[in-house]
Amino acid sequence: MLTSWRQHEPELDAGLAPVLLVHGFASSTALNWEATGWVRDLVSAGRRVITIDLLGHGVSAAPAETDAYAPSRLRAAVLEVLTLAGARPREAGQPASGVDLVGYSLGSRLVWELAAERPDLVNRAVLGGMSAEDPLADFDLEAAALFLSDSSAIAHESTASLMTLMQLAPGSNAPALLRLVAAIKAERFEPGASVPSRPLLFVTGDRDVLATGTAELAALAACSEVLWLPARTHMNAVSSRAFKQAAIEFLGRYQS
Repeated sequence: MLTSWRQHEPELDAGLAPVLLVHGFASSTALNWEATGWVRDLVSAGRRVITIDLLGHGVSAAPAETDAYAPSRLRAAVLEVLTLAGARPREAGQPASGVDLVGYSLGSRLVWELAAERPDLVNRAVLGGMSAEDPLADFDLEAAALFLSDSSAIAHESTASLMTLMQLAPGSNAPALLRLVAAIKAERFEPGASVPSRPLLFVTGDRDVLATGTAELAALAACSEVLWLPARTHMNAVSSRAFKQAAIEFLGRYQS
């Protein structure tokens, strides 16, 4: 398959469902989850971890067709990975059934939609750095192309911030990422159209200018909690020890 994924097994299994980690825009498993200690800490807590590189990121393929990056197709790839990894629907009295999800930024949008679409499979989900209005949907593709060609200044604030993310990410594939943005603009995020019924934990840095509307998203959900990370931005919230500890505790609460 075009999407690269891995399983990380604990030495002492806690007997709970596997945890799937979905990274953000211009990131990867290596940057988002391994370098920041997420895989290490979850495995140390006895959790089986599944990691995935979205198309155009990390070591996954970078197709030339824009349609390949549509969020619905990215979600389909995630579900295929979960099937291959042996995840099975939730079953009462079976704490190892189902799957727990953790997303960051773009990954949180995909996790929200997956949790809404598959309540039979998803136990609970952690949504980090998530915005109620996807900043990628308003991304200025023309300004980004000019910037890449001649370093022209980008006036649009969120586009400039996202371009900074692209530049700082080692090995990022700019053409593939811009195809992803074009696909997202054609398939916009509408959180109110389909809302997860499973328990959710929202985690946002209080200086994150890209993750807006956390309180509004939490209010939509039937069962949600919110954690604010003091002095954290979109760039460094994911490395927060408090974030990891809260997620591990939240995902450890078995509920049939």
